[in-house]
Amino acid sequence: MKNLFSNLKGDAFGGITAGIVALPLALAFGVSSGLGPSAGLYGAIFLSFFAALFGGTNTQISGPTAPMTAVSMVVIAGIIAVNDGDVEKALPAILTVFLLSGLMQIGLGLLGLGKYIKYIPYPVVSGFMTAIGVIILITQILPSIGYYPKEDMEYVNTFKPQAEELILENILKEEAGEGILVLENFKETVTRAENITENDILKESKTLAKNDASGVLGTIKSLPRALQSINWLELILALSTIFIIYGFKRITIKIPSTLVALVVVSGATIAFGLNYRPIEEIPSGIPIPHLEVFTGFSIASITPYVFTALTLALLGAIDSLLTSVVADNMTKTKHKPNKELIGQGIGNSIGALFGGIPGAGATIRTVVNINSGGKTKLSGMIAGIMLLIILLGLGPIASRIPAAVLAGILITVGIGVMDYKGLKAIPSLPKDAKIGPLKVSSEVIIMLVVLLLSTFWNLVYAVGIGLIIASLMFMKKIGDLTAERSDVKSLKEEAWADELGFPEQLKEKVFIKHIKGPLFFGSTNEFQSLAAQIPSSASMVIIRLDRMQYMDQSGLYAMEDVLQELNKNKITALFVDLLDQPKYMMERIDIIPDLMPREHIFETFNECINWIKTQKS
Repeated sequence: MKNLFSNLKGDAFGGITAGIVALPLALAFGVSSGLGPSAGLYGAIFLSFFAALFGGTNTQISGPTAPMTAVSMVVIAGIIAVNDGDVEKALPAILTVFLLSGLMQIGLGLLGLGKYIKYIPYPVVSGFMTAIGVIILITQILPSIGYYPKEDMEYVNTFKPQAEELILENILKEEAGEGILVLENFKETVTRAENITENDILKESKTLAKNDASGVLGTIKSLPRALQSINWLELILALSTIFIIYGFKRITIKIPSTLVALVVVSGATIAFGLNYRPIEEIPSGIPIPHLEVFTGFSIASITPYVFTALTLALLGAIDSLLTSVVADNMTKTKHKPNKELIGQGIGNSIGALFGGIPGAGATIRTVVNINSGGKTKLSGMIAGIMLLIILLGLGPIASRIPAAVLAGILITVGIGVMDYKGLKAIPSLPKDAKIGPLKVSSEVIIMLVVLLLSTFWNLVYAVGIGLIIASLMFMKKIGDLTAERSDVKSLKEEAWADELGFPEQLKEKVFIKHIKGPLFFGSTNEFQSLAAQIPSSASMVIIRLDRMQYMDQSGLYAMEDVLQELNKNKITALFVDLLDQPKYMMERIDIIPDLMPREHIFETFNECINWIKTQKS
């Protein structure tokens, strides 16, 4: 802390600039998440301040990011749907999931797992990031043309029968839970059903319409209808925002083009008194903690989302640590990954308590901070304080920002977040896998699977499936490489140096197996075919093990099967230079001495040859 004020002027300028840059993105991500602009702003305030204070990257600016918002959007939509479309009712469970993900990040840091995040395969990250971009782009089409499904009454009316059924179903569920759904009390059920009003049905119909048109598939399905009722003012506002964001960068990059677009388009819209759709109202005053997080939910309600919370924690860890690497390269410093995870976790946990969406280290905001003079943790803390000042002083003004402007900002975010480097590399990646007669790149398969599943199905499950496929393909490659090098050869082929003087009269009777590398589940197939490869003239097999440093349980049972097959065929197996770990494994299940007598285990090849000579004499 003694160096916290060592660069006060630079940190102040860097933090203020980064805070201003973060404002439009925080508002846009809040709207996109489904909890409103204030959720994005609260998340940015608390995460920026506390992640900087407790984190391990001095110059990092944290806040809501595209990947974190996309996953949060899935969480929010799912929990709201379970709670009959009632955001207030769903909020405690939503914030609890966010709080849980923050606590998990703290746990990852305390367990020292920060250094292992880098082992997540690049194709999984690439496919996920591109999917995030595609999701943001597609889901912002409707707001950018001013179409909101729940306001299209012709569309909403098609859901009225379903809404009525759903309301009745909920009444029956409630009464079953209260224990009053019995024959003598059925009059109460009928009475409650008769009291359903048109407004109740309309409200439920609007929720169903909104849910039906949400996500990528919902947007695509609703697009033909939306294109018939384009709000041209909203479209012009969105396109103007996009044009300024890209166009202003050609003039200068010293002033954030996103902020320029927000101020110019919003200012012009308000000044000319245009009839536009504003964003949701941002509450004024100091943010208040949501204590119902601790009282207003049941454990059962969040149990289905534990895996999602873990995904958020891991995604935030990856996002933050990648930004930390960028900061290291720019400042020639070295971040502390585990401390950074703890800081991110604390920031996200506190942000969740105040109703903020989770976030991570933000690359663009971090770069802006560094280029503006930020060097210490104070810069990130000032960025958070700057956003709080904007909230307290400019909340009513910010509430007048057109929704289409934020849609335009998000479209540029979606375009920017896609992994073009990975997409460009697709044609040049080696085709090392087969799908039927086709040869394809395993990396491309992984990337496309994650991309498609994330876009059209489920972000969380897509990452899990991508990791499983990547792991299986990696194990297959390692297994193939090990099998290639661990082939069975007679003494006439590629003999090792100490085999060159092998007695001529024994060459037809003795077969040699070289195991080069670990014997594990990915490399057992070739080894298990050993018995079938031995010539009928051979009566002994020397298995050379000095390069087999490791054996797992699959390898252990493969060895057992091979030795049993050799014994059955009356072929004597001999071990040479058995290392400690494989020996321990084989002793644990009595392969040694039941299938491999200790007198058949030799420290050197020459000792083995001398023993063979004594048996033949």
